[in-house]
Amino acid sequence: MHIGLIGGIGPAATVVYYQRLCARMRQLEAPLELTIVQADVQALIRNNLADRRDEQAAIYADLIGRLKAAGAECAAITSLGGHFCFDETARISALPLVSAVTPLDDHFAGEGLRRVGLLGTRVVMQTRLYGQLRRTTAVACDDEVEQLGRMYQDVAVSGVCSDAQREVLFEAGRRMVEEQGAEAIVLAGTDLGLAFYGRDPGYRVIDALEVHVALLAELAAGRQGLDGAGPVR
Repeated sequence: MHIGLIGGIGPAATVVYYQRLCARMRQLEAPLELTIVQADVQALIRNNLADRRDEQAAIYADLIGRLKAAGAECAAITSLGGHFCFDETARISALPLVSAVTPLDDHFAGEGLRRVGLLGTRVVMQTRLYGQLRRTTAVACDDEVEQLGRMYQDVAVSGVCSDAQREVLFEAGRRMVEEQGAEAIVLAGTDLGLAFYGRDPGYRVIDALEVHVALLAELAAGRQGLDGAGPVR
């Protein structure tokens, strides 16, 4: 299946999606058909912060139309923060949308996790992954949501995470583990790898991007069809 990605939000996450998909397809011994379109991260940030869902959905719909014209058979948004208007986009999308949020609930339950901590955009943390977790309880550093959300936004836009920013993110995860009983910290922002990849923060970390990529690879390899994929709308 030809996969279409809405990238650019932010650039670092787009690169990781591409790298991880290529690696997964090598493991599956299957060719990868992939097209990526570039979204405007600044427009997304403005619409996200103002909760302008229909406006952002219209932007996505135009990009998805370009993906369809290029031969893509499904589309995915390479940003969990960018999922704030997922339902609005799905209603007007020219292609089926493969959610990065919906598969997480089953993944956490399959790992035996009852309580997880979230790091990501302000909206992702405040809404506890848009209220879509049913089998696992999510917590966040509610007293630092604004600060952490701004920091994550800065990291995503710049494509760079400083040592000082990394320390703040690591500490927020530690607090959720020690003070709120989180059994793992979820990188619920696709650019958080800039802070966490290749490092040990001292607690278990689950990368939401990896869960999404695994599903996309199954679709790309023809091992799962759109009809049988629950997170596709």
